Amino acid sequence: MLFQLLGPLSITDGRDLVVLPPSKPTALLAALLIRPGRVVSTDHLQEAVWGEEQPATAKAALQSCVLRLRRIFAKYGIEDQAVVAVAGGYRIHADAETLDLLHFRQLVGRAAAAGEDSELYTLRAALALWQGPLLANVPSGLLHRDEVPRLAEERLRVLERVCDIELEHGRCRETLVDLWEVTRVYPAHERFSEQLMLALYRTGRQTEALSEYRRIKAYLREELGVDPRPGLQRLELAILRGDDLGTPDTGHAPVSLVAPAPPPAEPTSARVLPPEDGGGPAAAPLPAVPGFTGRRSQVEELVPLLTSASAPERAPVAVLSGAPGIGKTALALHVAHLVSGQFPGGCLLLPLTSPDGTPRPTEEAAAELRDALPPGSGAGRGRTLLILDDAVHPDQVRPLLTANAGGAAIVTSRMGLAALVATHGGTVHRLGALGPEESYDLLTAVLGRERVAAEPAGARLLTEVCGHHPLALRIAAARLLTRPLLKPADCAHWLRHGLPGRLSLADDPRMSVPLTLDEAVGRLPPVLAEAHLRLGAAARGPLTAELAATVLDVPWETAEDVLERLLDAGLLEEEHPGAFRMHELLRAHARRATVSSVPAPAPGRARALPRPPRRGETPQAGSTRPTALR
Repeated sequence: MLFQLLGPLSITDGRDLVVLPPSKPTALLAALLIRPGRVVSTDHLQEAVWGEEQPATAKAALQSCVLRLRRIFAKYGIEDQAVVAVAGGYRIHADAETLDLLHFRQLVGRAAAAGEDSELYTLRAALALWQGPLLANVPSGLLHRDEVPRLAEERLRVLERVCDIELEHGRCRETLVDLWEVTRVYPAHERFSEQLMLALYRTGRQTEALSEYRRIKAYLREELGVDPRPGLQRLELAILRGDDLGTPDTGHAPVSLVAPAPPPAEPTSARVLPPEDGGGPAAAPLPAVPGFTGRRSQVEELVPLLTSASAPERAPVAVLSGAPGIGKTALALHVAHLVSGQFPGGCLLLPLTSPDGTPRPTEEAAAELRDALPPGSGAGRGRTLLILDDAVHPDQVRPLLTANAGGAAIVTSRMGLAALVATHGGTVHRLGALGPEESYDLLTAVLGRERVAAEPAGARLLTEVCGHHPLALRIAAARLLTRPLLKPADCAHWLRHGLPGRLSLADDPRMSVPLTLDEAVGRLPPVLAEAHLRLGAAARGPLTAELAATVLDVPWETAEDVLERLLDAGLLEEEHPGAFRMHELLRAHARRATVSSVPAPAPGRARALPRPPRRGETPQAGSTRPTALR
């Protein structure tokens, strides 16, 4: 990309980006790029640059402005992007490779001809090209009056279609963030309000859906003197009656990421067809996770493991374990994108935990998987990759691997699932916090190179305050995106004095560090949860069995078992044998938790903490359900 028009007018080579200063050459360039490859009349250009107060020698002034623009091109080494003088005006050549507006339109055109899954991801990619307020640095009343609304409407049509697709597939929660924002920026756009009401109602938020109707009704009456259109009125009545308005967002249906390839015309021998053989999926390739950074060593290990066909009698299995919010699912999806060409049967994402944090019954998950797998899966063209997300026990996973015999699986879990690896082979990849450079790259990918480069020290401070934790970084970056005047350093200082409570987004409960950690601790047996909170609130520095025994007032052997269980639950990291570390966000969460309600043991008396099962042991009958933390 060379010119970026969908935001502040900029010039970029793909690595460095220069936002042009507000000036007459900037206004001239914008007027030409809005109509790429077409002759723009001198009268139009003069009005775009000078408005109604044009100089006496407007034609000569325009020629001078063109020369200044050519000098800017020479300064940045893009003289080949010539502004050409033609009869009646000027023209600049651009295509989808050099102008983001044309790239956006190209993606929208591709999406319209694609299947539904591919359409959604292609439209999302098109929307990602928009980088902020249109032409914010272009001083032209004409362009802001006539062109900016027209271009903005192109984006709104795409966003409306994206929300329609999400709602049609029951992914109501995924579209709430987009709809909250766009209904506030465009309060009179009734279609977006209708979509927001529907998404809220389907996620069980009837009161908020009706409140949204009252908001749009009041706005239309006060500002325009009209009532909401009939569709909105009918939707309000349906919500008041409690009608069934389509498939609710259950939060755990299997999601097909790559459509299965059609069966071959005649039987073929079992083999893996690489993409260059023309045997890849019929739909578009699995899209990359937006803003994915880091995890290079894990990716380099996982790709050959999953694509290896040396032992077809045993499906390759990779377990991704680690703390809550550490990025296990994101890594799984990213790797699935990289290897999707090796799985003609498609890639399937199957959550193994319900939205309330309880494990899904194995029979239920197995039935959904059987319905989702293509015919003949496990042989020849039907080889399928499963992403089994947030497993809580090996027994959840084993029947699903059997159902996908001959395929491959990525299992994400807060536990190591050593017993699963012992019986089914595979590898365990434990994820920790990102490295400093990976965190900086993640902020850059989400916020944009220009904003991070404007305050690199503040961006690095923000990564440190977030503890290089992926979920915390994405939440902080989302807050910055919605507040363009907020600097990363200011955000870091604000967060530092309220960790982890301020790391949350009000419009989506899933984007909340404290709620994620609450849910993680809630999965633990009560005694183990109490031990975690007490250790986090009281201990400083490395955790050892001796220190834990002192804090918990239990025997050394019991303290050692507690640390092992917390390590396996993803709430501790092992610095070296016998010494453990708790992430600072977990410490802050423990300090803020209400532990005073748990009575402390009497001095000198050991608390009766039952010995948790060691790794690989089966919980005894009557014990708390198996606990595994993402």
